[in-house]
Amino acid sequence: MTKTIALAATLLSGFALPATAMAAESDGPLQIKLLGTAVLPDGKITSLDVNVAGIPATTQTEASENVVPTIAIEYFFTDNFSIETICCVTQHDVDATAGLAGAELVSNARLIPATFTAKYHFDAGAIKPYVGAGATYFLWISDKPGAATIPLGVTDTDLSDEFGFVLQAGVDIPVNDKGLGVSFDAKRYFVDTTARWYAGNTLAIQTEHKLDPWVLSAGLSYRF
Repeated sequence: MTKTIALAATLLSGFALPATAMAAESDGPLQIKLLGTAVLPDGKITSLDVNVAGIPATTQTEASENVVPTIAIEYFFTDNFSIETICCVTQHDVDATAGLAGAELVSNARLIPATFTAKYHFDAGAIKPYVGAGATYFLWISDKPGAATIPLGVTDTDLSDEFGFVLQAGVDIPVNDKGLGVSFDAKRYFVDTTARWYAGNTLAIQTEHKLDPWVLSAGLSYRF
């Protein structure tokens, strides 16, 4: 997080002056962004509902962080109002931090965080800070039992697809009058999932999780 803020400050100082001189005629209704995105889960187990396998009741987990490429597509209805959607696939492992500390519980869980936000862009010259909010649907496209669950007889793992809510803030900075710019974006997701571990056809473990990741992005934008 500190490195991200420092990088943003450096680029802002470098682009702030030339950005104010950019002509407005390049501001078309469509903007496409190619971003590098850090996905930083910040969730926890909220309840242990089924425990046939007998894991400790104090078990707590965390998901691994990941950095992935992201494409964002944004349409401006006015200079101040737009809608945006993003496309990416992120992969995470889930390890225990208490109860079974260090044990891998879920392996290679791959997620598409389908996200739509409505954004308000402030009038601050050529530099465009914004805030937004919207909806997300977490679609799990694959997951495998973690290494620590296999000796317990687990043969399959399932993470439920869920709707959630997302808040957003960031800034777009033009670097020339042809529509090219740089963008910095931060999102906080609020979404849950139900995790199930099966031994054959028997539900052995079921937990409720808050996922609530921070998603931080930086990269290039092109508006036309």
